[in-house]
Amino acid sequence: MECNPFEQTIGRRMATAFFRNRTALAGGIVAVAIVLVALFAPMIAPCDPLEQDSYVRLSARTAEHWLGTDDFGRDVLSRIIWGSRISLVIGSVSVAFGLIIGTILGMVAGYFRGKTETLIMRAIDVLMCFPDLILAVAVTAVLGANLFNLILTIGIVMTPRFARLAHGALLSIRESEYVTAARAIGARAPRILRKHIFPNICGELLVAGTLWVGEAIRLEANLAFIGLGVQPPTPTWGNMTREGVDVLINAPWISVYAGLSILVTVLSFNMLGDGVRDMIDPKLRGD
Repeated sequence: MECNPFEQTIGRRMATAFFRNRTALAGGIVAVAIVLVALFAPMIAPCDPLEQDSYVRLSARTAEHWLGTDDFGRDVLSRIIWGSRISLVIGSVSVAFGLIIGTILGMVAGYFRGKTETLIMRAIDVLMCFPDLILAVAVTAVLGANLFNLILTIGIVMTPRFARLAHGALLSIRESEYVTAARAIGARAPRILRKHIFPNICGELLVAGTLWVGEAIRLEANLAFIGLGVQPPTPTWGNMTREGVDVLINAPWISVYAGLSILVTVLSFNMLGDGVRDMIDPKLRGD
């Protein structure tokens, strides 16, 4: 089957817009590198992240431990590498959860309007009244602290954002000619939402989702720092930052390297999100 020349042109312009943005390209390269590190952690990590050795506890960089060891003699580099898995899983899965649920709620509210919109959007407004960390702490306190509940908690925090975004985007195209024409020929609401409306708002949702992966990772680290994240001895960047605070004077590398890992990851996804926005938006890519 031959490709549409118009689609080829659009695809070429999108790729050009992304690669022309050096900041986004750098962010994408770093993000891909972090994903690869997480995927191949068993082969990359020089040591078992849970292995303890009291003889080398709190030692600085050595030939065997490139980033030093923590208070239990565990290799900091290995724990950072394995911790990337937790951060990326929580960040990506929780954002995907919020994207799916929030988009459905926002589209239903925006399309049907009336009491349905009032009920859904007022509930969304209530959730958005709380700062992300406070809402996450409240939900975690109810559900408990483990990996599944943490993903669910951050997903709940992300849901109002996507619902509000989907609702606003849908309202701007709800009365468009192609939507009106679909109604006129008897198309039902689920088909209109799926075939005619969602494809026209998915670009905005994709950009937001890319940006908010970094936010989800940061939120997970915040919860872990206050003891509400994945529980030790499982290595996570938030746990490592918290554990390093007690020995910050004597062994600053524990908290510093974990904190830098969070910083680089969040920054790379934000930069990548900017590139995706430039790639998708016709105005920004110069169409």
